[in-house]
Amino acid sequence: MALTGLVLVGFVLGHMSGNLLFFRGPEALDAYAKWLHDLGPLLWAARVTLLVAVAIHIWVGISLAAENRAARAGGPEVAATRRASLASRAMPHTGVVILGFIAFHLLHFTFRAVNPEVAAAGDAGRVHDMIRLGFADPLVSAFYIVAMALLCLHLSHGVSSMFQTLGLRNERWRGPLDLAAAAYGWVIFLGFASIPLAVLVGIPPFPALAK
Repeated sequence: MALTGLVLVGFVLGHMSGNLLFFRGPEALDAYAKWLHDLGPLLWAARVTLLVAVAIHIWVGISLAAENRAARAGGPEVAATRRASLASRAMPHTGVVILGFIAFHLLHFTFRAVNPEVAAAGDAGRVHDMIRLGFADPLVSAFYIVAMALLCLHLSHGVSSMFQTLGLRNERWRGPLDLAAAAYGWVIFLGFASIPLAVLVGIPPFPALAK
């Protein structure tokens, strides 16, 4: 769980960093997207690695949830629940929502099967326009923002647990590492959520859509 989580944590940070080129304008983001596309086999290797990591993460997460439920059967469930944080108790639920979000996100921007205008912009290599068109719908933007909030909650506990599982957290470092995990979650949330929010409110002043 920790090792696949480490892969996913690194991917999320890298993906967010690339997406933030949106604020530098169409040339920067479209050039970045073209660079990724030109990686060819390396890009597909990264995609396969990511998909395998996601599959293993889900499988282990379900297994651990079942083991924990079985271990608590007939035990002091109330006391255990009191000690657990909200993020910890919500991990299975936020995980399910995030999985649904991933499916929608792939259909939306990777396979471009949700919006014909988004598909046309993506097929033309205009990634900046594709994102603007994709987030022009307030409901879609709201869904992305809520999903990123749940991802922030998921990451805040997951990263902290990852440190513990890998033997990097002790009583002395528990507080600072938990704070770092929470900060990471907030950085991811603010980075991703800033894009649909910026599109909805119209800031910064974007150039006109390419024709």
